[in-house]
Amino acid sequence: MGKRKTFAKTDLSIPCVEHSHDTAGNVAILPDVIPPETTKVEFGRNATSSRRFDFARWYGAGIDPITYVCQRQIERFLAGQESQVRESTVASYCKDGLRNFLEYCMLRAKAFGRNLALGDVSRELIDGYLLHLAGLGVASTTQKSIYTHTKSVLIALGQRGLIPLITYGDTATFPCNPFPNNSHKYTGETALTKRERNAFTVALRQAVQPIWTDDVLVTGQLLAIALLVVALHTGRNTTPLLEMARDCLHQHPKDNTMFLVLWKRRGYNSSKVALRGESDVERLVESTPSVRTNVERLIRRVIALTEPLVAEAPSDLKGRVWLYRSRAQKKPGQITAVSNETLLQAAVKLVAEYGLTDSDGNPLRINISRLRKTFANRIFELTDGDLTITAAALGNTPQVAGQNYLAPDKNARRNWRFMGEVLVQELLTRTIGETYKDTPMGRCADPENGQYAPKREHAICMNFLNCLRCKHYAVTADDLYKLFSFYFRVLAERSRMDKRRWEREYAHIPRLIDRYIIAEGLRRGIFKAAAVEAARERARHQPHPFWSMDLISSLEIFA
Repeated sequence: MGKRKTFAKTDLSIPCVEHSHDTAGNVAILPDVIPPETTKVEFGRNATSSRRFDFARWYGAGIDPITYVCQRQIERFLAGQESQVRESTVASYCKDGLRNFLEYCMLRAKAFGRNLALGDVSRELIDGYLLHLAGLGVASTTQKSIYTHTKSVLIALGQRGLIPLITYGDTATFPCNPFPNNSHKYTGETALTKRERNAFTVALRQAVQPIWTDDVLVTGQLLAIALLVVALHTGRNTTPLLEMARDCLHQHPKDNTMFLVLWKRRGYNSSKVALRGESDVERLVESTPSVRTNVERLIRRVIALTEPLVAEAPSDLKGRVWLYRSRAQKKPGQITAVSNETLLQAAVKLVAEYGLTDSDGNPLRINISRLRKTFANRIFELTDGDLTITAAALGNTPQVAGQNYLAPDKNARRNWRFMGEVLVQELLTRTIGETYKDTPMGRCADPENGQYAPKREHAICMNFLNCLRCKHYAVTADDLYKLFSFYFRVLAERSRMDKRRWEREYAHIPRLIDRYIIAEGLRRGIFKAAAVEAARERARHQPHPFWSMDLISSLEIFA
């Protein structure tokens, strides 16, 4: 008996483009479907303030086929076709990308005195669109954002064969790099300075106090202030904070500690940050002792205050924390949630009310991005520049944390300039290394001409496997963490190579560290037993970044 053929079912609710092909093979839209019955596209609730987009303006303007296929593609994105795109991203495709693209197409149709067809979407039209964006008077970074949002829709149409799509060559539909070096022109948010941070936390502490009164009126402004407190002391991103679930607090294995668990849309994953529970002095988080309100207690207070509103909330908001009864004229009495716009308005009002200014005397600019970078830099400062711990606190990789969140401030640049002058002076006087001779293994008296150094001009010794045998090597109590990180990395090599080879090439290293360096240091009183054990345990569970598997894949490069 033959295998029965299975037919795939077609979902008739998925938007499709009613089209045919002319004698030349070009796509032609059937005239009786333009314009469609509804020209509005509904996004629903999303991370932006946009809830719908109307394509009506561009129908009957000489670009009907282009407008029609763009609308249908947006509807397909929302239906989960082609690629998994969030509603907020689709909203940006419309309000930033297609709004400008369809405007340009309409102007082009008027200039040519004819209707545009799908076949007109070519390299020539894209080049003209880029010139049009350049003439808008906006920054090149904004131009690139508009272009990118437009291109995402047009590529989806091209992949479905609705518009011509040439992917390579001089006539490629989209130029290879229309915005060269654009990444260097973008300046992200900067962390608050120490003075700004202190002034801001004092203002937050005063502004959030009404939330503890018995007869408090829960407003969007007050909830936004509470959310800013959570943002400052957890370093989380905007959307996960806004969409915080009512069951966001989870038990932590450690006593007097809770996990704040947030959902990250972009990564389809959860993010956890540990919150300290109540303490005698009610310190908020170690990173900011100036605020005396406990974050866990604050979140529980907000959950309790908004609990009566859950029953009346729309179905897509019932699980949210930041609920309040709207007092706006358009929807008085309706249950809504804090949005990004509410946050920005609350920040502006807070800055004005407490007279917060930056170093130039201008009103202090507050947003979640700045608070996240402030959190990152504060953690980096408290951990004495430990990038691994900082990245873990942010929920990023060390590379991302270092590049995007720890950008140097003016003081750091001034320090680097001073350090550069010192190094230049050392080079001129041939005293390089006199100021600083730290190594991933400890300290070296002569990294250029030491016992195992390559002894070539300007070559620094990287032969770390022989440090323990070198007469120029020295270890202080401050170097124990690096030494034990190396120690455990050597032990980890046992599972990565032949046992006999490890015994021959590496087994002596842990013995030298235990029996000579540590034992001799303890005997002479150079090391304290407690410091040795603390460094050993820290290195065991969180090794120095230099000796991590991610950075150094094999110790053979140091042989």
